[in-house]
Amino acid sequence: MNEIKEVSTQALSSMLGRDDLTIIDTRSIDAYNGWPMQNESRGGHIKGARTLPYKWLGYPEWDDIIAFKNIRRGNSVVVYGYTAEQSMQTAERFRKAGFADITVYNRFIQEWSADASMPMEKMANYRQLVSPDWVNVLVHGDDPGEYGNDRFLVCHAHYRNRDAYLSGHIPGAIDMDTLVLESPDTWNRRSPGELAVSFEQHGITADTTVVVYGKFMHPDNADDFPGSAAGHIGAIRLAFIMMYAGVKDVRVLNGGYRSWENAGFEISREDVVKKPVPSFGAQIPSRPELAVDTPEAKTMLQAEDADLVCVRSYPEYIGEVSGYNYIRKKGRIPGAVFANCGSDAYHMENYRNLDHTTREYHEIAEIWNRSGIVPEKHLAFYCGTGWRGSEAWFNALLLGWPRVSVYDGGWFEWSNDPANPYETGEPQGV
Repeated sequence: MNEIKEVSTQALSSMLGRDDLTIIDTRSIDAYNGWPMQNESRGGHIKGARTLPYKWLGYPEWDDIIAFKNIRRGNSVVVYGYTAEQSMQTAERFRKAGFADITVYNRFIQEWSADASMPMEKMANYRQLVSPDWVNVLVHGDDPGEYGNDRFLVCHAHYRNRDAYLSGHIPGAIDMDTLVLESPDTWNRRSPGELAVSFEQHGITADTTVVVYGKFMHPDNADDFPGSAAGHIGAIRLAFIMMYAGVKDVRVLNGGYRSWENAGFEISREDVVKKPVPSFGAQIPSRPELAVDTPEAKTMLQAEDADLVCVRSYPEYIGEVSGYNYIRKKGRIPGAVFANCGSDAYHMENYRNLDHTTREYHEIAEIWNRSGIVPEKHLAFYCGTGWRGSEAWFNALLLGWPRVSVYDGGWFEWSNDPANPYETGEPQGV
């Protein structure tokens, strides 16, 4: 068997742009997105590279991941990362999987990132998606980088499920039930006055850096409250409402509690007491443009420079199911663009990796582009009640897309008005 050889910086540079080339980045998804995890001169990844973290080598689904990422066996593959050992082990795994032309590149920190002429890319707003390492440094009182504040709060999000918090959370984190920021009558964001009270009771001001995360606990539609096990989607829902209200620095832990647990950091079961503050410190909402309500949603459906984006499962989209045990009507909003979430109302498989970290941002942008979901338009993402729509919205925000909102009412509010049109069945002319 031929030895896997090393490629030079000059040689790799000359290969960029080839259709038959796949560059594999074995570092963490956070390093790929833009965080300099090993003091490299520039954060981000080699232009055109795909992310395939080294830790995924231990997953039995590795071959399925390759298919999920559409990495073609006929391509030449170049593997790089932080260490030569990890790059070589990944390259060997590709060879065992039937890839023939494989090389490794071992000069990323020393040469590629250190040379400003070498093309690199990073996610536009990577700072808002943080790693367990970043949070760990923060909670221990040190500067994790890209921070610049002296007040932070870590929030463990859940829906009606304090046991999810008490059974294990990040040290120092308080719990926050999604019900304090959204109303169970409409599942929309609460009124400005209610939001102010909730933030103040939880010790959050507009100037607090807030890190939110949730715990994935295998949601089951047969449960009375499936959302109680879908904590990380709920966390991103809270992040949306916080930003809408006016919290200036909101971060989401990439992968939620599972990432913290997988990193091997300390786990606490202390019921941390909340420390109220006298005032939120800003007018609510400070960013009203982030939320769209039904009248504006109807206007967007008629506009050439805007789209409603349906982040639901296909069975919900064609009207086989409503998706929720409390929504009666089945169907979709006519004219909305479909952006498939995954299997059901409590999962986001199409937007996440196997370890629940956010999917490679290039892949999301490519999938959306094929459906006509593009950054040139004003986009309002929605689902049944706002959770999945908020997660898709957050992905667009991370991409740096300029006009992105959440249609807060979603299918729940739309379907409750008999005057609103709806469709069922396979879409025609698509």
